[in-house]
Formats: sequence, structure tokens, C-alpha cells
Amino acid sequence: MGFNIGDMIFQLVSFILLFGLIFAIYFFVQALVTRSRNTNSVEQKLDKIIELLEKDRRD
Repeated sequence: MGFNIGDMIFQLVSFILLFGLIFAIYFFVQALVTRSRNTNSVEQKLDKIIELLEKDRRD
């Protein structure tokens, strides 16, 4: 009535897949957040360049 080696391997594989899925979701969300921050930074730089160009035109 005890565990056999097949049950232990199945549980081990199941835990590895579960943790792999959790890490994959974590890294995916982290990549999305980082990309969003980079996009905002680029937009701010472009706004600054446009502002400087418009100021230069006025002068």
C-alpha cells in the first residue's frame, strides 16, 4: 500500500512543472513591466527633444 517509484517520479515531475509555470509567469510579468518603463522613458525623451526643437524655432 506504499508509494512505488512511478508515483514518486510523477509527483516530482508535477512539482517541477508547477514551479516552472510559476517562474514563467513571474518573468513574463516582470518583462512587461520593464518594457512599459522603457517605453515611458523613451516617450519622455522624445517629448523633451520636441520641446527643445520648438523652443529653438521660436528663437
